[in-house]
Amino acid sequence: MNKELRRVSVVVLLMFLALFGSSRVIQVFQQDNLKADGRNSRTLYASFSAERGPILVDGKPIAVSTPVNDEYKYQRSYPQGALYSAVTGYFTLNQGNTGVEGSLNDYLSGTANEQFLDQLNGIITGQNPKGAAVELTINPKVQQAAWDALGNYTGAVVALTPKTGEIIAMVSKPTYDPNVLATHNNSSFHSNYESLLHNPGDPLINRAIAGDLNPPGSTFKLVVTAAALESGLTPDTAFPNPATLTLPQSTAKITNAEGGSCGGGATATIATALRLSCNIPFAQLGLQLGYTTIDQQAHKFGFEDDSLRIPMRVEPSVYPQTQSPAEQMLSSFGQGSDRVSPLQMAMVSATVANGGQLMRPNLVESITAPDLSVLQAFDPSVYGSPISSSTAATMTTMMISNVANGAASNARINGVDVAGKTGTAENGDSGPYTLWFTGFAPANDPQVAVAVVVEDGGGLGQSAFGNQIAAPIAKSVIEAVLNR
Repeated sequence: MNKELRRVSVVVLLMFLALFGSSRVIQVFQQDNLKADGRNSRTLYASFSAERGPILVDGKPIAVSTPVNDEYKYQRSYPQGALYSAVTGYFTLNQGNTGVEGSLNDYLSGTANEQFLDQLNGIITGQNPKGAAVELTINPKVQQAAWDALGNYTGAVVALTPKTGEIIAMVSKPTYDPNVLATHNNSSFHSNYESLLHNPGDPLINRAIAGDLNPPGSTFKLVVTAAALESGLTPDTAFPNPATLTLPQSTAKITNAEGGSCGGGATATIATALRLSCNIPFAQLGLQLGYTTIDQQAHKFGFEDDSLRIPMRVEPSVYPQTQSPAEQMLSSFGQGSDRVSPLQMAMVSATVANGGQLMRPNLVESITAPDLSVLQAFDPSVYGSPISSSTAATMTTMMISNVANGAASNARINGVDVAGKTGTAENGDSGPYTLWFTGFAPANDPQVAVAVVVEDGGGLGQSAFGNQIAAPIAKSVIEAVLNR
C-alpha cells in the first residue's frame, strides 16, 4: 500500500511541478507575447480605457486620445489623418493596430516594462496610467512636400538623413483616413474596414516599406555598379556596345531604353552606361560579375533582411537566385524577379551619400513618459559599411553626371549638385511601367537621400519614364529639405 501511495505522491508532485513551471513560463517569459496578442481582450479594453499617449511630429500631435462618454473612456483621433497614415497606421477596437500605433503599442498604452512603476502606482491609487508620448523624426514641411508632389499617383516617397538614418518623410498613396477605423461603433468600423480592404488601390498597404514591392528597374544598376567597383573594376571598364543583344540560350532580345547603342561608340564604359541608363552594358557586366558577387553586395545594403524595423517591420527587398545566364543578365538591370521597397533604394543612395557607411533607418526620435522622463532616446546607429569610401566617392561623381547631363535630368536644381538615378521597370509584356528615382543632395554635403516609386506608369501605361514623373517628385522633396 505504501508503495502505491508513494507512486501516486510522486505523480502528483511531478504534476504540481509541471503546473508550477508552466505557469511561471507564462507569467514571466511569455507576458510580453500575451500582452501583444490581438486575442487578449483584457489588454484590448485596458488599452482603450487608458489615456493613450500622443504621437508627435515637431512637438505637435498627429495622433491623440480624448475623453468620451462610453465604456472605452477615450477615443483615438488623427488631426491630419491621411497625411500621416503611412506613419501612424491605425488603432482599432478589434482588428489590430498598424504603423507606429501597432509597433509601439505597449509604450503608447502605458504597458511597457519600463512603465511598470507607473502601472503599480495606478493600481495603488486606482488611476489608470497614461501612455508615453512618441516623438517622430518626420519633418512636417518635408512630409507635406512629399505628399503634394506625389499628388494622385499610386506610389510612395521616402526621405531620410544620410548621416543619421532619420526618416524625415514617408508617404504612400492611395491613402486613407485612420479616423474612420478608430471608431467605437463596431458596425461602422467593419463597414469602413471592409471598404478599404477591398479597395482596388490597396490604401491600407504602406508602399514605402511593404506590400508586394516593385521591380527596381535601372535604380538597381547602383547596386551592380557598387559590386563592380568593390570587385576592382573601374568606371572606365568597357563592354561591347550593340544596339540589341540576344540573351544566351534564348531568342529574346534586350535593348537600351532609348534604342540604339549606348552613346554611339564601339564599346560603352560603366560610367557611360550608368549616366545614360543603358541596359545592354549592365547585362554584360552582371553576367561577368556573377550572381554571388551581386547578391553579396545587395545583402550589405540590406536586401533580404527580415529583421529590419523602423520600428515597423520592413518587407525585405529581394535579389533572387538566378537560374540561367539569361536571368542573370535581366536581373542585373533590375528586371527578372528583383523586387525592392522605396526605403531600400533610399538606403542605397544614403550609403553613397554618407561615404560608404549605412546608418540604420529610424522613425522615432524619443519616447517620453507622462512625467517627462525619457524612456528611450534614439541615437544614430550604424547598420553597416556596404562600400568603401573611395567607391562612394566614385559613385557620387557618376550619379552627379546622371542628373547633370544624363538620364535623370529632371532632378536638376539650380546651384545644387544633385546625385541620382532613375528607373523605368517593365511589368510583363503588357503591364504599365513602374517609375523610379533615387538620389541625394547636395552632393558635397548630403542633407537628404530620397526614393520615389510611381506605379501603373503614372497613368501613362508604357509611355512614361522615371525621369518624366518620378524625378520631379524627388526634386520637390529635395528642395523642401534645402529650404526648410
